[in-house]
Amino acid sequence: MSFFEIVMLVCFGSAWPFSIAKALRTKRVSGKSPGFMIIICIGYLSGITHKMLYARDWVIVLYALNIILVSIDLYLYFRYKTVRAEDI
Repeated sequence: MSFFEIVMLVCFGSAWPFSIAKALRTKRVSGKSPGFMIIICIGYLSGITHKMLYARDWVIVLYALNIILVSIDLYLYFRYKTVRAEDI
C-alpha cells in the first residue's frame, strides 16, 4: 500500500460523482468520451488484478469504488447520448 496510490485514487475518484450528478441533472453528456471511460475502466481493472495477485490490501476497495463510478458514468453516457437540448 502506498500513500501516493491512495491519493491518486481519491483524487481521480472524487471527479466521477460530479460528472454523474451533472449527467443526471442535465441529461446531457456532450463532451464525454466513452472510449476514454473504457480506457479508465481497463486501468482500474489492471490495478485490481495487480492487487489481487501481488499486494492484497484494503486499497482494492478504492479501485472497486472508482470502477463502479466510471461504469455508472459510462451507462449514463449511453442512456442520454441521444438526448438533445430541445428534448429536455
